[in-house]
Amino acid sequence: MSAQTQPTSHPHDPAHTPDGPGTPRTTPATGQRRSAGRTIVASIVAGAAAALLLALVVFAGGTEATITGALLLGFGLGWTLLATLTVRRTGQPQRWAAVPAVAMGATGAALVAFSPGGQTMTALNWVWPPLMLALTVWMVVQMRRSVTRKARWVLTSVLAVLALASIGASYNNVAGTTNELAAAPGTLYDVGGHRLHLDCYGEGSPTVVLSNGLGGSSASWARITGPVATTTRVCAYDRAGQGWSEEAASPRDGVQSAEELHTLLAEAGERGPYVLVGHSTGGTYAMTYAAQYPEQVAGLVLLDSSSPDQFARMPAFSGQYAMMCRAFSLLPTLSRLGLGQLAPGTSHLPAADAEIVDALSSAPKAYRNQRDEVSVIPEVFSQAQALSTFGDRPLAVLTASATSTNTEGWVAAQDALAALSPNAIHSTVDSSHEGLLEDVDPAAASVRAITEVISSVRTGTPLTSR
Repeated sequence: MSAQTQPTSHPHDPAHTPDGPGTPRTTPATGQRRSAGRTIVASIVAGAAAALLLALVVFAGGTEATITGALLLGFGLGWTLLATLTVRRTGQPQRWAAVPAVAMGATGAALVAFSPGGQTMTALNWVWPPLMLALTVWMVVQMRRSVTRKARWVLTSVLAVLALASIGASYNNVAGTTNELAAAPGTLYDVGGHRLHLDCYGEGSPTVVLSNGLGGSSASWARITGPVATTTRVCAYDRAGQGWSEEAASPRDGVQSAEELHTLLAEAGERGPYVLVGHSTGGTYAMTYAAQYPEQVAGLVLLDSSSPDQFARMPAFSGQYAMMCRAFSLLPTLSRLGLGQLAPGTSHLPAADAEIVDALSSAPKAYRNQRDEVSVIPEVFSQAQALSTFGDRPLAVLTASATSTNTEGWVAAQDALAALSPNAIHSTVDSSHEGLLEDVDPAAASVRAITEVISSVRTGTPLTSR
């Protein structure tokens, strides 16, 4: 007679432990437990990688809305993986992760699809921070109920970043509305759908018109306008999106910017002839204006100006430009989180002027403008090539020593600019690129060059004989 054996219970055997919240699931084939920890970490890492891939490769150089949407799509993918894989492969299902997955994925898709402009993004920046903070608090509660061990620390770090982003965005909104430094010293004039800022001083002819470089503003010319105003009329202005000027509906190329400057000067009642002064990329905008309206331009001063032939003359510039497009497209989104407010001021102007310049340059609008102007650099440079000669009109070219030393091809490009007119002076100043505007001695050299061109225009005396 054989004895029947009863099934033996093994309460401590993982293979016989019933699934439940916080309990690892056994793998049928091996009988080994699968923890949710690695799946959670892998999902978070995958989401971050997807966000960077979408923002820096797939949508590289996109608008603020597109880049923000791309980042949200990537993060949404990470939360989707977390929700899906923990249910299918582990005994710690994190179904709550579907909520941020849907919220971020749907928002990101809408931003990419509709690509709203700066004003809409500014309005949305007041809406999403409290919603994100509330969602983050809810996610913390869900995480504490269902996630254990090291995975909890990983998720805690992620949720802390979301909370800080919400707080930073709210702080940035409040700081922007209470910043009184942004009061325009000049006047805003409508140039067709948006207004540009023009700030003029002094009397006399010719009128000097100052053009900013990338990321610049009319306030950056503080060391230039005062001394020049003792000699003649001088006007600093901001292109669309710069300084105190309003943003345009789309990025402006060189020809469009020239047309808007022409309208701006006419609306303000300023009369030529003009001496155009351009710093950095502002030099190529000035050259395009001179090509479009040659009868109005009596002289030209280029301060460490970009070259219209920069892509051809500087071997490294094509690669640098590709990196610029990617990096500058991220800045508007990051600045919405208040990171621009944390960046230390870099202006070398006197304290009061430096405070204004640094405040303007840290605003989200300034970062959007930089992204927009970087996106049209090839067109701007190509259009500036229309100025193949400046005739015998006076031309002054100042080159910063630091740029000459550190940038291959810069010196030859500066020589080519000086060759636009036989009535030209070209000198290298011991200065950084920005120092030609902001440092005492280099700015004084810039003033002297402008003054010499003014004198040449007035007297008809060639610069080369002075």
